[in-house]
This record gives sequence, C-alpha cells and structure tokens, in this order.
Amino acid sequence: RLFAHWEAVASTHRVSLPRDMAGPIAQMARHSQAREPVPYVSLSQHGKCEEAAYEERQYPAGKWACVTMGEPMYEQSISMSFMKLMRYICKENSVGCYLGMTVPVLNEIHLTKEGTELEREVLTAYYLPGEFQQNPPVPMDPEIHVTERAPLRVITRVFYGMTTEETILREISLFWELLGPTDTVLRETYIVASYENPSIPRRRNEIWFICQ
Repeated sequence: RLFAHWEAVASTHRVSLPRDMAGPIAQMARHSQAREPVPYVSLSQHGKCEEAAYEERQYPAGKWACVTMGEPMYEQSISMSFMKLMRYICKENSVGCYLGMTVPVLNEIHLTKEGTELEREVLTAYYLPGEFQQNPPVPMDPEIHVTERAPLRVITRVFYGMTTEETILREISLFWELLGPTDTVLRETYIVASYENPSIPRRRNEIWFICQ
C-alpha cells in the first residue's frame, strides 16, 4: 500500500518509481519523525505578518551528498536525484546502515540569462547528520558526490505547495518585489529548500537568495 501511494505521488511528477525503492520508502516511513535540522544562525528577521516575512541566516560549512540531474522538468530532476539519495541514506553506503534524515534538502537552480526559465541542471543536496560530518560514508552510486560546501549566507522566504518551474519562478519574482533593488544577492543562482515529503499537498518550502 505504501509503495502504491508513492507510485501515485511519483506519477504526478511524471516519474516512474522502480520496485527497488520499496525498501528505502519503508525505512524512511519508519523513521519519519526523527529528522535532524541543518544547523544555522538566524541573523535578522523582517516583516510583521507571516506572508511578508523573510529571514537572513548563516549556515556553516559542512559535508553534503550531492546529485546533479537535468531532466526535462524540474520536478523530474529533483525526484530522480532524491531517489538516489534515499538509497544512499537507507543502505547503499560504505557503513551499510540507515544514516538518518536531515532537513531541509536543498535544490540549487540556475536561471537562464533572460531570467524567464530555469536551466535544466539541478543540484540536489542532502546534509550529512552530525555523527557522520567528520567521516562521511562513501556512496555506492558513482553519481553521488560527498562534498564540503562552503559557509552560506542566505535570505529566505517560506512558501507552501508544489515546487514546479512555474511556482518557483513566481516565488523568485515575489521575493524580488519584496526586497526591492539590491546588489547584495546573486541574480542567476537560487536555492529551493524542501522540508517535507512530496506527498504532502501544502508542504513547506523556502526560496533562498544567496548573499554575495
């Protein structure tokens, strides 16, 4: 039943779910309550009401498992990447055990020069839990790369629901309207941070503007 449910979710992203995902899905479901937050320091918060609020944060350097995909649709790229990461988290690693889930999962995107659409390639990144930061388990999948990502300063804003190319471009545009003209953040690279699994209709996401 669980597999059938996830098969239906995958089909909404136009992705087919391989049978070998049954094990990782069951394991993730068993551990769904235990999710370690990625550490950060809140530098400032802006806005009086939830709708207009945004926050500036500093994330420390850390080790992340990363996959890059370039499928025709954004949702396909992140679905394919996360399936690879799930296998790594659940068993396909050098210690052969469940590593533990962290949130958020980051999806780094790039806008075309015109700024009207997303580049096809999306990098999806999973933060290694604290106990594995010093000695990260090696992925069995050669397409997964464990890298030390530099400290990151971002301005973040929450949004809810599906993360399609259309909704992401809209959120970026709304955030720019809110911030007004500024040259303190990058204009072609952004991050979509996902906090909940794709089966939740009003799932929590954030759009991150990366500080120069």
